[in-house]
Amino acid sequence: MLTPLAMKHVRLLVLTEDLPRAALTLAETESFHPDTREPGDPRLSGTPGHEYRETFQQARTRLAKIGNLIPLVEEVDLTEIRVVDAAELAQVNDWLGRIWRETSRYEEEYRRLEDEEGFVAEQQAAVANFAELRVDLRLLRSHTRFLEIHVGLVPRENLRQLQGAVGLADHMLFNYTTRGEQAHVVIVGPRGHGETELASVLSSAGFQSLPIPQELDRSPDEIAESLARRRAEIEIERQTLGHRLQEWAASFAERLTEAERTLRLAEPFVTLDPSVRNAGHLACLAGWVPARAVADLRRRLDDSLTQPFQLDSRDPLADERPLVPSVPVRSRLLQPFALLVKQYGIPQYGEVDPVPLFAVTFLLMFGTMFGDVGQGAVIAILAWIFRKPLGRLYLFGVLAGLSSMAFGFLFGSVFGSKELLPALWMSPLKDPILMLQLALGWGILFIVLACLLAIYNRLVVKNLAGALFGHHGLVNLVFYLALIWGAVNLATAGAFGWWPATLGLMALGGLAWYNWRHLDAPVAERVLVVFIETLETVIGYASNTLSFLRVAAFSLNHVALSIAIFTLAGMMGTFGHLVTLILGNIFVIVLEGGIVMIQVMRLQYYEGFSRYFSGNGHEFAPLRLRRAAPGR
Repeated sequence: MLTPLAMKHVRLLVLTEDLPRAALTLAETESFHPDTREPGDPRLSGTPGHEYRETFQQARTRLAKIGNLIPLVEEVDLTEIRVVDAAELAQVNDWLGRIWRETSRYEEEYRRLEDEEGFVAEQQAAVANFAELRVDLRLLRSHTRFLEIHVGLVPRENLRQLQGAVGLADHMLFNYTTRGEQAHVVIVGPRGHGETELASVLSSAGFQSLPIPQELDRSPDEIAESLARRRAEIEIERQTLGHRLQEWAASFAERLTEAERTLRLAEPFVTLDPSVRNAGHLACLAGWVPARAVADLRRRLDDSLTQPFQLDSRDPLADERPLVPSVPVRSRLLQPFALLVKQYGIPQYGEVDPVPLFAVTFLLMFGTMFGDVGQGAVIAILAWIFRKPLGRLYLFGVLAGLSSMAFGFLFGSVFGSKELLPALWMSPLKDPILMLQLALGWGILFIVLACLLAIYNRLVVKNLAGALFGHHGLVNLVFYLALIWGAVNLATAGAFGWWPATLGLMALGGLAWYNWRHLDAPVAERVLVVFIETLETVIGYASNTLSFLRVAAFSLNHVALSIAIFTLAGMMGTFGHLVTLILGNIFVIVLEGGIVMIQVMRLQYYEGFSRYFSGNGHEFAPLRLRRAAPGR
């Protein structure tokens, strides 16, 4: 499971007239990943099926536009596989064009109703600002020779000061309503007297003018009633239009489904476009196929093609390895973990697939840091309940909850209580030093395994120098093991020891020599760079190992939080005790559970993937017949 699925590079030579049938067969097998590189033979320079592809793209675009108004089927029955020739595709395209021209009329009518409804909504919003005024709005909008009228908003805290200020300017302020922090006001006064002073006062008070649209020429109540009536009429018109559209679409629904089926059957040939080249009547296409599927592919082609063909296969060349797709994990249990690994990258062909290792180590670390039977059960049950919105990730939540439950049995913890269930092992707080030692041991094992995987990945691609002297290569691993050996001696015997010191210095010397040879710089700069990189190696491995102490720290923190919750609950009455326990456990599940998840992901990404996983590959995406609608 850790090794990638072996792939073969295949080249298929067929007669150009057989290309659509060959494309259908390749799509049926779901084992052919197109190779878009130019063929080596310069005679294969033609691109067959140009008109076919253009017709298909036009038909697909028209069908997508029709689908904006008329619901299309999500799943199409493709049990009857047949070749769609150019004449049939053109006929479907012409029919879709006629349907689209009629559909566009409905779309224009919908757009007209939406524009009118938007205009009405804008007017309703404007009327809402004057709803408390029981006057004809034309009087406020009109200009007179003697009166100056201002309608607008002012911050509520400035209302009292503004009222006094406009009084000094021989104006009157009427506050007709207050909404939130804004007061709606009307200011009236004589024109031509103190206008400059009033403008300054309004600006200082944060006054915002409310323009009254020309259409609002009656009282707000009358206008609001008229607008609401028009909006209801628009909705009735929309429903009537929808019924007409539905009745019209029902008359050709089956044919529309058949058009979708035809396009699905024609799509494989169009998808192969970048991979197909021809010379006259001979066409060539190349791609990547799993080694175990080549024989079946040959048999299927032999059964479906009526004309002779040639299928050649070979192993990937060394320089082709970055181009070879990696087959994703198929296990249902590992799918959610594969999604998380994919956020980091896709394993390159030849690299170890990190998904199984990621799944095991993730669950072990999460369970250790968040071990509780009750809280783990809550996580698992919630993931199951919300499995539809979570999609494939729901299984991740279920497994994380089960891991928490398993370690909860070991620690004897149920919703933070240590009295309901006897521990199969012990509570983390019973021996914190042992927990810290176990966390260090786990970190050492994790780092050693990551280095071994890094060495293996480099050996697979024949990078011997990288496997020996590269980052986290064999020499780095020897130094790390010597460092651990000496640290154990120092902790147990009080001395680092000659053997681990000698081994560690030799490894550092080998790294320094390798870096020195591969640096093209003045001597002083070489010395500085080699010294810094050597020091970084020592500090890096030490800090990376100590980073795993957080596994023990969070397991101890989990117990300490539970003790704090029970201590607070013990200070309450019966009802307060129950409420404190419930709220405390919710706090632990949501907050601490999220923090633990982040910490485990950090350890996986930075202490694991950064050592052995490049993530520079690309996923195996075989040609296939789509059963689902585009984008679904």
